Amino acid sequence: MEEEEEAELPNFELEETSGKNNDDRTNQSEKRELCLNGCDRPVNVCLCNELPSEPILTSTQILILHHPHELRHRLATVPILCKCLRNCQTLVGRRLRLGSFPLLESLHNSYINNPCGPHRAIFLFPGTDSSPAIELNQWVSSSSSSNEDSLSDLVLIVFDGTWKHAKEMVAASLPFLSKFATKVCLDYDVNVEGETIFDSDLVLRKEPFRGCMSTMEAVARSLRVLEPNGVEIEQRLISILRAMVRFQTSYLKPLKPRPKLSKKRKEDKKLCSSSQLGS
Repeated sequence: MEEEEEAELPNFELEETSGKNNDDRTNQSEKRELCLNGCDRPVNVCLCNELPSEPILTSTQILILHHPHELRHRLATVPILCKCLRNCQTLVGRRLRLGSFPLLESLHNSYINNPCGPHRAIFLFPGTDSSPAIELNQWVSSSSSSNEDSLSDLVLIVFDGTWKHAKEMVAASLPFLSKFATKVCLDYDVNVEGETIFDSDLVLRKEPFRGCMSTMEAVARSLRVLEPNGVEIEQRLISILRAMVRFQTSYLKPLKPRPKLSKKRKEDKKLCSSSQLGS
């Protein structure tokens, strides 16, 4: 899943601004020359040299539910991810249901025919008290011990959108998905604030809490565990993501603190000084 939308930062701002200037730049960006050699990105942020010469083959089938809003988002990682992996398919929508995709229908029918059979699909999302998730490494260990072929022809389902959208997509899909897929997660901590593009070379958008990551990174971390050559696949995907972040950070520039934030800082300092004098 993708991280949250860009948050307001005190000392830095994306070079693009709102209002008329932003509209002008949007019109200019629509006329920007696109790379036609493979990555389909603007030529000034072309990633063709980073992409594998041939899409990477995996035994795991990856299905991504791509929120419609992400289609117009410049920082979406799914388009590049699909060019990197041969068995990666995208479905645009807000929920998964019977009839939405042939592969899911096949999994659902297998469950109907054999309700007690092992799940051949997992979906990636952090757990909650009401809907817990098993950590991916633990799931692999428990599945492998009970069935040696548990990882063959596995289907990994991922939800791509902002944190808010992803939660809505999972909730809407759960009645259908829970019949044949197991909920798994990567390591996360909702009590620790997420990183921004200024904190990490893998973050494109503000993360709501530690452990949230772009769809590309989430798939890379998952394939590391699921695939025999997972470490190599992870390293390749992460290197491409780092290149995307490098391009994005090159278009950031320092700005003066916003007036409201400056005023708030002064008030905080004054409050802190008053409390020190009182003690």
